[in-house]
Amino acid sequence: MVPPPTQSPLEAPLQMLLQASATPGSSPDPGTSPNAATDASSPPPPDGSPWPPNGSWPVGRGRGLGGGEGVSPWDIALCAAGTVMAFENALVLAVLCCTPSLRAPTFMLIGSLALADLLAGVGLVANFVARCVMDPVSDAVALCLAGLLLSAFSASACSLLAITVDRYLSLYSALTYQAERTLPFTCGLLAALWLTCLGIGALPAMGWHCLDAPATCSVLSPLTKDQAAGLSVSYLFLFSFILHLYLQICRVAFRHAQQIAVQRHIVNNAGSPLPSAFCLVSGTRKGVSTLSLVLATFAFCWVPLAVYAMVADPTYPQVYTYYLALPAACHSAINPVVYGFRNPEIRRSLNVAYTTYLRSLFSRPRAATSNV
Repeated sequence: MVPPPTQSPLEAPLQMLLQASATPGSSPDPGTSPNAATDASSPPPPDGSPWPPNGSWPVGRGRGLGGGEGVSPWDIALCAAGTVMAFENALVLAVLCCTPSLRAPTFMLIGSLALADLLAGVGLVANFVARCVMDPVSDAVALCLAGLLLSAFSASACSLLAITVDRYLSLYSALTYQAERTLPFTCGLLAALWLTCLGIGALPAMGWHCLDAPATCSVLSPLTKDQAAGLSVSYLFLFSFILHLYLQICRVAFRHAQQIAVQRHIVNNAGSPLPSAFCLVSGTRKGVSTLSLVLATFAFCWVPLAVYAMVADPTYPQVYTYYLALPAACHSAINPVVYGFRNPEIRRSLNVAYTTYLRSLFSRPRAATSNV
């Protein structure tokens, strides 16, 4: 029996070196291009999605901050928008809570809108932090964040609807509605609204998601295609209802303006209107222009995303979803300006807070230096 050949002390390291150099950097076959060899050695995505979808990596799944899913510039933009949203709406809530005179039902509705937009901003910032810290984001955290954002944006849309209904009833039945609109009634309405929105946000954690079946995911992951379509139809129906109410508000406002003009006899014998008539007409036109701006802003921010969520396929580049989701998020940063800071009483409370607190804070160091 012939004994096996023995290796010299230098043959084993030399053989290992040759194997290591041949494995990662093996030259491609004669008929293979260098790009194909590079694609064959690149790893597939960790979530089992098509490799690579549409010939390129989707935004947010590269080797970004924290690894795993990564962070894209669009995530940074959404985080910045969420920070602005949280700051603006927190300022509105602070003014409403610290001012005893702002306890009317109308301001309660504005406070509900500010709270919903504040939670939406916190959810966007938390989503960015989770993408940076966790590698990758766990299913439990993803479902909690999705539920928070779903509840917040649903409450924001429902609060906008409640504000529109309140304005319409204040004009259409001013005598009876002012007596029926009490603070307990408004609090009960807001409690029902928030319970419904919280229930909607709890659906992903209760099993209404696509994490177990990635093929059914929509562009609004972790929602399925059917859930995203139902949510989009609900938003479009809500927008159409708000549009109908605002058209009715414009019609009632013009009718009231005409009746006031006739009752006050603001037209002289020659038929030329007096200055008070000009003020009345200009005020009505200003209100209509404000309503038009509100509707145009809502339509520009939400309608494209709602339509895209219904017709889009999850294999589309994710940059399209980011491009349409950013204006929808920025809408919650516009709401405090439209419904909060433009209100005369809220603006007056902000001015009082500035004059009393900030100026006293800046005047303290001067008084201390003068005493020295």
